[in-house]
Amino acid sequence: MLTATTPQTTHSPSAMPTGSMSPSAAPVSASVLAHYQIIRRNGAVVSFEPSKIAVAMMKAFLAVHGTQGAASASVRETVDELTQAVVRALMRSRPGGGTFHIEDVQDQVELGLMRGGHHEVARAYVLYRERRTRERASQAVAQAAEPQLHVIDRGQRVPLDLQALQTLIAQACAGLGADVKPEPIVAETKRNLYDGVPIDEVYKAAILAARTLIEKDPDYTYATARLLLHTITKEILGEAVPAEQMGERYAEYFPQFIKKGVENELLDEKLMQFDLARLGAALKPERDLQFDYLGLQTLYDRYFLHVRKTRIEMPQAFFMRVAMGLSLNEIDREARAIEFYEILSSFDFMSSTPTLFNSGTLRSQLSSCYLTTVPDDLDGIYESIKENALLSKFAGGLGNDWTRVRALGSHIKGTNGESQGVVPFLKVVNDTAVAVNQGGKRKGAVCTYLESWHLDIEEFLELRKNTGDDRRRTHDMNTANWIPDLFMRRVMEKGEWSLFSPNSVPDLHDKFGADFERAYVAYEEKAARGEIKPYRKVPATDLWRKMLTMLFETGHPWITFKDACNVRSPQQHAGVVHSSNLCTEITLNTSDTETAVCNLGSVNLHRHLKDGPNGKELDHAKLQKTINTAMRMLDNVIDINYYAVKKARDSNLRHRPVGLGIMGFQDALYELRVPYASNEAVDFADRSMEAVCYYAYWASTELARERGRYSSYKGSLWDQGILPPDTLDLLARERGGYVDVDRSSTMDWDALRKKIAADGMRNSNCVAIAPTATISNIIGVDASIEPCFGNLSVKSNLSGEFTVINGYLVKDLKRLGLWDDVMVMDLKHFDGSLRPIDRVPQDVKALYATAFEVETVWLVEAAARRQKWIDQAQSLNIYMAGASGKKLDETYKLAWLRGLKTTYYLRTTSATQIEKSTGRTGQLNAVSVTPSAPVAAAAVSAEAASEPATDIKFCAIDDPGCEACQ
Repeated sequence: MLTATTPQTTHSPSAMPTGSMSPSAAPVSASVLAHYQIIRRNGAVVSFEPSKIAVAMMKAFLAVHGTQGAASASVRETVDELTQAVVRALMRSRPGGGTFHIEDVQDQVELGLMRGGHHEVARAYVLYRERRTRERASQAVAQAAEPQLHVIDRGQRVPLDLQALQTLIAQACAGLGADVKPEPIVAETKRNLYDGVPIDEVYKAAILAARTLIEKDPDYTYATARLLLHTITKEILGEAVPAEQMGERYAEYFPQFIKKGVENELLDEKLMQFDLARLGAALKPERDLQFDYLGLQTLYDRYFLHVRKTRIEMPQAFFMRVAMGLSLNEIDREARAIEFYEILSSFDFMSSTPTLFNSGTLRSQLSSCYLTTVPDDLDGIYESIKENALLSKFAGGLGNDWTRVRALGSHIKGTNGESQGVVPFLKVVNDTAVAVNQGGKRKGAVCTYLESWHLDIEEFLELRKNTGDDRRRTHDMNTANWIPDLFMRRVMEKGEWSLFSPNSVPDLHDKFGADFERAYVAYEEKAARGEIKPYRKVPATDLWRKMLTMLFETGHPWITFKDACNVRSPQQHAGVVHSSNLCTEITLNTSDTETAVCNLGSVNLHRHLKDGPNGKELDHAKLQKTINTAMRMLDNVIDINYYAVKKARDSNLRHRPVGLGIMGFQDALYELRVPYASNEAVDFADRSMEAVCYYAYWASTELARERGRYSSYKGSLWDQGILPPDTLDLLARERGGYVDVDRSSTMDWDALRKKIAADGMRNSNCVAIAPTATISNIIGVDASIEPCFGNLSVKSNLSGEFTVINGYLVKDLKRLGLWDDVMVMDLKHFDGSLRPIDRVPQDVKALYATAFEVETVWLVEAAARRQKWIDQAQSLNIYMAGASGKKLDETYKLAWLRGLKTTYYLRTTSATQIEKSTGRTGQLNAVSVTPSAPVAAAAVSAEAASEPATDIKFCAIDDPGCEACQ
């Protein structure tokens, strides 16, 4: 067994101490082990013997450390522990018993060595396996013809058509470059077949074989996707279809698909009123080949419509169905549907997940997030919790403002008693989010905001701790500080801060800027005279320190800034922004009569570059065209959307806000050859966001000319000729300074100002940068404005685990002659980082620096340049290597000084670690999370941290099935 594939050594097996394996290497009972078997390479099936794993491990240590070093008691103990870990991992993968291939076992041995920190041993083990693989391949050529395998196809036992299988795999590799070869896929596929295998399992084996090679060359991801597409086509169309015939078949299939969807009560019968032949003819089957494996598998598993678990929706039909659903109210519906289809299917723009899920269906809930404010009375509190439940059932994430609810110990007039404060109600909110799990699809999601002068603020900061009274903890709910500028000034100036119960100071909730400061100082004077109780005074720096400490230790509450959100809001005449949303990018007014709604979609920045005289540059003409169409799609969502709560419908139709965002920012920097940690990247963030915002605002005023202004336009900042970049002056005035942002611009904002003065605006708000976790996976770019998390890592979601490797990096390393098996091993060893690999040039290391290698200040500076143009906010994760109190303090103060409205998760190296992928035979590994107290969980919740593995998080919901804001 494994002894045949361990590193060769001059040491005799007898040098290994006898009897050292038996007690702990096989801790599982014989009756349990009897349910497991091993397939050897020659096809023989033998019993599963953990002791042989221990022997293989010991030989690996002998090969590296020699007899004396490997024979020590500590090494024997280490081998025993590693063996048990390997056995447990194998059995977890098949808890009911089953068969492992010899390579599966070896993958786990390799992974166990890496996890244990035995990198030299693991490296020798990997290189030896590679050598033995090549030797076996050369031996196989000289062997006699293999025996004929049979498959079960439509109930019949027939010979496997090996030529057809080889042709299918060769077609999947065609055009992907000389390094993407069909032979290793064919060999790996055949190795996993057996006589009498169902034909569907043959195709599945080919997919799994191809995906194991992605770490060798990232273009294998496209070969894998094409093999998956073959399976999808057979499932939906009933047969495999040659590529040259797909256009004709798509046109024939599409009307049948719409009819079937309507008949099965999946699609709105209004879709039958479209010219389906015209739309079918507009489908572009070649765009099916754009998907990488992660993108297509995600769509197949979670987005494509199905009838009794059989898919009925092909990829291009999916995009056209979404486009049709967004065109229902258009005059020339077919023309608009084709226009919308073009930017979706080309990956130029992608609507958010709720829109992709539900467009064109019977319940078209297309919006992403909802924001509410909770009143200070029992009826209102439980009505708000009920609204949370209704919105969570049909929608995405929730942002709740709880600042108005009176504090612990405050007087209750109706009962002459004392309030228990806001925390017990938040426990109910937390449990409601868990109970109403969005139609059984995924866990509900909510973020609670509390303003920093609230008397319960210190207990609020501790809600996510794992210690203390569990009745006053919310382990599933997100929290955020809603911080007024006056508090930050008191922190900067080392002043005192006063805490009040909101029922004693009821107008503070609706005041901001200078008005807030005047009222707050007056209340402080009254409290000093004993006229306000309860009341407490604390040093502002102490409270700030506790905010940062809890953020570091628990990942919550996030830091968001009330006055920047309100002073710069175009809608300050119509109400107050009391909170942001689940992912901190939405800044809309809420009140007792209005629940704010955000409708999202994102432009793929990577697709909007062109060749210029000095290399790649932003393609303004294409960007403007895409944004014109995208803004129309987002505006259409407002009228078509299903609203579970009347207050949400009223608010959305009155103000018509949308949130156009971006993704693929990191991919664009790779194309531009610009490192993320550079002034050039900050400048690109500035200029690209200026263009996106300029064209979005221009598109909205064009829509206003065609369709009319939104109803609360009169009196808005738009109406006053004050555009988002102008509001930085308002913020500086209200703060009395403390705003330091570059104010340069390159576009004709005066022309836009005149255009708005003439035609008005269709949408109160236009731009917000969401996390885009899922939709960026679909189109194969880095999420949102994020730096690259790791150049070689594994992402986990509801579709499984996927090797993700940086294709731009591999292309550069190939050009330099540096891409080989050792480089793959080194990237695994160093968590996807190039920094410790000596042979990689410094300029390449700089360009491909990972998120934790980019100094935090660069993230904040780039975000500040974007924020000056944006009328809402951006979902900004803070990555920090070697986090300290001083670094946290400096980072979040800088964010405030640079005029940022919100920040999102704090992610620290000590709380996030990428597990190394073996990638041999489909055994792909999730991202390991190993937080150690008192280090922050940051990107992981307490729940996720308690599990053995989880995925890279880019959103507020720990469940990888999160759709909110994506």
